[in-house]
Amino acid sequence: MKLMYPLAAAIAVCAMSSSTLAQMPPSKIALSGARIIPIIGDEIEEGTIVIERGKITAIGVMGEVDIPFDAMEMDLEGMVIMPGFIHAASADGLDRDNESLPVTPYLDVYDAVDPSSLFFEQALRSGITAVHVIQGPNTVIGGVSRLVRPIGLSMDEMSIRGDLAMVISTSPRNGFDRMAQLATLREAFIDLDNAIDSLAERRYEEEQEKKDEDVNVSPQEARDLGRELIRDEDYNDGVYNLVRLRRGELSPWVYTGAAMDVAPAIEIMGSQDVLENTVFVVGGDAHKASGQIASTGRPVVLGPNLLYRERDPMTGRLDEVFVPKQFHDAGVTFALLPSQSGAFAERYPTFQAAQCVRNGIPRQTALEAITINAANMLGVGDSLGSIEVGKTANLVVLSGDPLDFNSWVEKSFIDGILAYDREKDTRLKQLLDAGKSGEEEAEDEAEENGDEAADAAEAPADAETGGDAGSDGDGSGNGEGR
Repeated sequence: MKLMYPLAAAIAVCAMSSSTLAQMPPSKIALSGARIIPIIGDEIEEGTIVIERGKITAIGVMGEVDIPFDAMEMDLEGMVIMPGFIHAASADGLDRDNESLPVTPYLDVYDAVDPSSLFFEQALRSGITAVHVIQGPNTVIGGVSRLVRPIGLSMDEMSIRGDLAMVISTSPRNGFDRMAQLATLREAFIDLDNAIDSLAERRYEEEQEKKDEDVNVSPQEARDLGRELIRDEDYNDGVYNLVRLRRGELSPWVYTGAAMDVAPAIEIMGSQDVLENTVFVVGGDAHKASGQIASTGRPVVLGPNLLYRERDPMTGRLDEVFVPKQFHDAGVTFALLPSQSGAFAERYPTFQAAQCVRNGIPRQTALEAITINAANMLGVGDSLGSIEVGKTANLVVLSGDPLDFNSWVEKSFIDGILAYDREKDTRLKQLLDAGKSGEEEAEDEAEENGDEAADAAEAPADAETGGDAGSDGDGSGNGEGR
């Protein structure tokens, strides 16, 4: 019963059912009249985007773009079109954020994503058209992540790309101190080397046996020769994904929850020759190590709380630091995360971007932080994150400028399919109607209170004229006992 309600709710929102993605996208669509913010390239005040079978085939000034005669044209005059927002890292779609074991590289979020989670519904309503589902930072080495659409009723329907990244943390997980955390992390890679050596030696011996030849080399030589003989199917589940990490087939997304966790992260990732693929997911006071991260040339994903507060131990003064500005000034590319669990404006990507502009970060940089930057970190910048010919038509239509908090999401397109339409958002309509009902009830209550106040105001006059107000209340009737 617990799962049925969110499932029914997800189906209730227009175009959120599995049939949406099961169907082929409309052959040709033209979105005309809107202001286009492509992220890559100049803005177009009144433009047209042509979509054919889920791909953008033309973009330009309205009237200068040839619209196919058989295209379905949608008038979006007065609105704004942007690339769909990308949620760079979230564990909210999982049945649980982390496992109890500290090292679990054999896991895959494919097995734990709940398509009926209300998180995906809200993400779509916020203009998010792609979510990077990855385990949380309460781990040493976690499982493999996946990029999904916030729509569909199975992982096969939702999946955009699997085998993206593996979460690693240099900040202590629950029950660990930093020594235990880093020792466990280093031990995992030592165990990996030992497993590969053992496998290589065994494979060499097997090949020699097939040739009916003796093993007449030292164990180390056998390992060196046997490495080239190892096949992917020879690795067990506990080893294979770490081997793929070293090959560059998976990116390490390393969580550093404090400045002091950055240097160990750089050292360990460098020792494994994977630093060039690393994405840092930062929290706490990790902005104090922005210079160290900048020296690696690697990007960062910032936590939802963009303001860091710290009290000076000497003066007692409370200092505030706007974290994105620290990384921007250091020359570090960053992606912003919305706070999906929060009840305030931080749950919207556009608000996070607006905070950046308010604190001195260029508008273009702020918009890139919720679109193309995350796409590039995830290795899908060639298909998502901007409006360009040849890219997937993941688009969000806003009622106004994205940095104006009075703007809202009108429509979202995923793979050229209208995946969200605010006018047909059943749940939103119910919430708004409930709000109106609450206002009407408040008005009725105010009217009732007003009538009672009027009666009370008339009471003294009745008492002066000897009316019923003079009764004792004990049934005696005339108030003579007062």
